Amino acid sequence: MPVSRRTVLAGAVTSSATLATAAAVTTVPGVTTALSAPAAAAPQAGGYLIGIGLSDITGPAADCGMMGYSQFEQQTAGIHLRPRARAFVIATDERRIVFAVAENGMIFQSVHRGVMLELARRFGDLYTEQNVLLTSTHSHATCGGSSNDYAYNLSILGFQQQVYDAEVNGIVEAIAAAHADLGPGSLALGRSELHDASVNRSRIAFDRNPDADKQHFPQAIDPAVTALSIIKGGRQVGAITWFATHNTSMTNQNRLISADNKGYASFSFEHTDHGVRYLDGATDFIAAFAQTNAGDMSPNLNLRPGSGPTEDEFENTRIIGERQYHAAKAALADAKSLSGPVDSMLCYIDLADTVVDGRFTPDGQPRHTAPAAAGVALIAGSTEDGPGLPGIPIPEGVRNPFVDALGDPNVPAPSWLADAQAPKAIVAPLGLLPPVPWVPNVVPIQIVRIGELYLAGGGGEFTIVSGLRIRRAVATALGVPLEQVLMQGYANAYHEYVTTPEEYDSQQYEGGSTLFGRYTLSAYQQEFTRLATAFAARSQVPRGPAPRDVSNLQPNFQPPPGPDTTPPGRNFGDVLSQPVATASRGTRVAAEFVSAHPKHNPRRNDTFLEVQRRNDSGEWVRVANEGEWAVRFHWSKRGITESVARFTWDVPADATPGRHRLQHYADSLSPNGALHPFTGTTDEFEVV
Repeated sequence: MPVSRRTVLAGAVTSSATLATAAAVTTVPGVTTALSAPAAAAPQAGGYLIGIGLSDITGPAADCGMMGYSQFEQQTAGIHLRPRARAFVIATDERRIVFAVAENGMIFQSVHRGVMLELARRFGDLYTEQNVLLTSTHSHATCGGSSNDYAYNLSILGFQQQVYDAEVNGIVEAIAAAHADLGPGSLALGRSELHDASVNRSRIAFDRNPDADKQHFPQAIDPAVTALSIIKGGRQVGAITWFATHNTSMTNQNRLISADNKGYASFSFEHTDHGVRYLDGATDFIAAFAQTNAGDMSPNLNLRPGSGPTEDEFENTRIIGERQYHAAKAALADAKSLSGPVDSMLCYIDLADTVVDGRFTPDGQPRHTAPAAAGVALIAGSTEDGPGLPGIPIPEGVRNPFVDALGDPNVPAPSWLADAQAPKAIVAPLGLLPPVPWVPNVVPIQIVRIGELYLAGGGGEFTIVSGLRIRRAVATALGVPLEQVLMQGYANAYHEYVTTPEEYDSQQYEGGSTLFGRYTLSAYQQEFTRLATAFAARSQVPRGPAPRDVSNLQPNFQPPPGPDTTPPGRNFGDVLSQPVATASRGTRVAAEFVSAHPKHNPRRNDTFLEVQRRNDSGEWVRVANEGEWAVRFHWSKRGITESVARFTWDVPADATPGRHRLQHYADSLSPNGALHPFTGTTDEFEVV
């Protein structure tokens, strides 16, 4: 039987960057950095205090490895749809929780730790790891390098401080804005189903599960859509929607930073439906689209990368995102008022060394997890979401300095580890590699209650059946119906996949990527049962083993860009290619500028381009900007030090006719190390 599943590991690391966790966050429009709770009226009886916040987490738009497909050649070269962090603070008189969704690849423990440290600096013990849940939409079209785990920085060539800072600062800014926005509000919960935005990419594994599990998912997908409506002042100001599908409509051939299909769902809800303009600092409405147990759920409906429902990855991103948006609207249209307390509890477990009671294993025998090991199926890649490469993801003849510094990751696994991981064929014993294990093994599990809704948060990619089993365990321990518990994957840490023991035995991609062995899920079921039992009784639970901090062992072999230069006779901001003189609605306008390397100023919470229209008063007003769906920024290099910025604008069908222009903003680096802002402006053109 051929083995094929998408590659998540890859590459290799070794430099010495340090963790920047308490850096001051620059104030930006719409972002509040208050250090104490705002004066807010107490919640009405049965109501809540609620705040919403949003910020930008876009990393460098050039020469940064992208996170998810582990392709050495996939480095950023522009922006398609800026990824953002959305945060929600929900409080009662007794307790409060934070739920934050980041449109990135993963929430690595380094980022979780950085956010917690900065929140402690700002807010004391108001927001801690106990009551803050961070989760990722799992876009594979965003910047990598924010992890302190070597396995996840291999193809990125090391830790990237700019990416780490963008994610930590952006998430903190969103939480601070939500904190400042606290005010009386109410919640409503709705449900619907969505059957044409996901497909099971691992049916061979799924079909090995018992009938009782498979009958819960007749189409081998999890169609459940759960939507939480946030109401303040008598109007809806936000929504959180949970649905399981991989955020991988964009392929590993793409070079533009993108929030992918879940990002488009948020963009449609906020920008199209509610008119939110991100650069205006407006947070009148925020819509987050979170994952659940999406481990074996692919949006590529034809089971090929970039295929399904069309053969265009951008169209697929839009369509799959739009379907999630409409499913959210359908769920919210039937939402019922939500009541009850908010609460949360977190502890740490060691997935490499957990003794599992026979109550939680398929054969009723006590079992044990094992140190992390990658299976052959992990390296093989995935025919559904993107091919991998055999071994290290580096072109033939090119050496990875990360591997040279750390050593060969393909060292043979000892026989005891092979036995413990059976039937996995081990390709790399990640938990035994020097100088420290290449993936985390001490990870958090968390339960968050929002009224009648419970989230079971874990740092893995849970398949739909593994998620179901954890939900059952938590629901039983809490004494609540199954539908009130969601599996919140991609939360607070990342250690790859969690399959059922039956799925693990088939060693498809997901099984090869279940790093801690056949009984990983059994360990999760046991530990979530323990946590949920304590949660229900409001009894103390030990924090558990301490997660490691190896931030002082982080190399970076990605060369920084040097000073910028211009072509002979040209200046920064000069227009190399002008837009057409007249553009009809529904057509595309394009222009090129002499530019600079985006790493010199990533322009987070800002923009590289504005599409402007002259209004009746003769003033130029912004109608679109880079980072929105209709505008794309393509960066390219000419020679060694020259940069070209190409922008396209798809003129909307409802665009206001009149005089328009494109204006480009960037910063050039001079040989003396100084940054010089510049602006470029095209000729005017008429939209008709």
